[in-house]
Amino acid sequence: MAQLGRRLRDMVAAEVPKLASAAEYFFKLGVEGKRFRPMVLLLMSSSLTMVLPSAAAATSDEKNWRHHKLAEITEMIHVASLLHDDVLDHADTRRGIASLNFIMGNKLAVLAGDFLLARAAFSLSTLQNDEVVGLMSKVLEHLVAGEVMQWTVDAEKSSSMDYYLQKTFYKTASLIANSCKCIAILAGHPKEVAALAFDYGRHLGLAYQLVDDLLDFTGTKASLGKPALSDLREGIATAPVLYALEEHPALQELIDRKFKDPGDVDSALKMVLASSGIRKTKELAREHASKAADAVAGFPPTTSEKASLCRRALTELTEQVITRSNRGRMCCEAVNLSARFN
Repeated sequence: MAQLGRRLRDMVAAEVPKLASAAEYFFKLGVEGKRFRPMVLLLMSSSLTMVLPSAAAATSDEKNWRHHKLAEITEMIHVASLLHDDVLDHADTRRGIASLNFIMGNKLAVLAGDFLLARAAFSLSTLQNDEVVGLMSKVLEHLVAGEVMQWTVDAEKSSSMDYYLQKTFYKTASLIANSCKCIAILAGHPKEVAALAFDYGRHLGLAYQLVDDLLDFTGTKASLGKPALSDLREGIATAPVLYALEEHPALQELIDRKFKDPGDVDSALKMVLASSGIRKTKELAREHASKAADAVAGFPPTTSEKASLCRRALTELTEQVITRSNRGRMCCEAVNLSARFN
């Protein structure tokens, strides 16, 4: 992970000083985030690479290089999406520090995100795999579609759990799901294994976001890295609200006007906390985490101790995702498991 961080900082270097400062903002030591997605991808790589050797697949060293490159691409796309989201959300904090748009303005934040996407696209082309390029391009489409779904939702869809979950997949889970699938493809695995890798990423991503949604109600600014109740203040009805609506029909009027009237946020909070919305959201997150673990259990048999250990780490992550107490902290047990082989 330390090597990946160094490579990312090299990849986002730019000739224009102002652009370089903006592009490197969330890659600097101390503010680089959890690196959750690259960690998952590298664990997936070690879980699958040596399972089904294929004459058509690349050599072991080349596969390793491609997997590391994909992990870097995924993180750049993720950070680019954060920069764009902060502009759209008028956010002033991210990861516990001032957001880039707050420090340097919206224009430079948008351009920095565009720059990261351009660098990611160039790196993607070096993998020389049309299927992988297609899947990662689909991810970019999903990120845009999910954002549009969130901000153009009508009154009926704003109360739909199915609509919410589809939007959540586009905005959060598609990146990790398709990246996991690409790991299997680049290693020469058949479509059945690639589908299992996709399922792991999809369900892990959904569980991750569902927990984020409930932490928005139970966390603090210090633990979240941004103000609590930020979704409500942005007019977004997440899973805890949608579940609470089943018990408190009065929430519908607040959802329809996007919690904009004075007192709406406080009223919505009281109704959510007085309902089973938090509990049901956690139960749904646990259901998706369990499905992610089931996908790992479906991987082809292996005699490799390293592959087995990394599969255990992937399974451990499904539990950590739903038991973490804030958005910024993840237990390092999964990394410690795989570190024996470093």
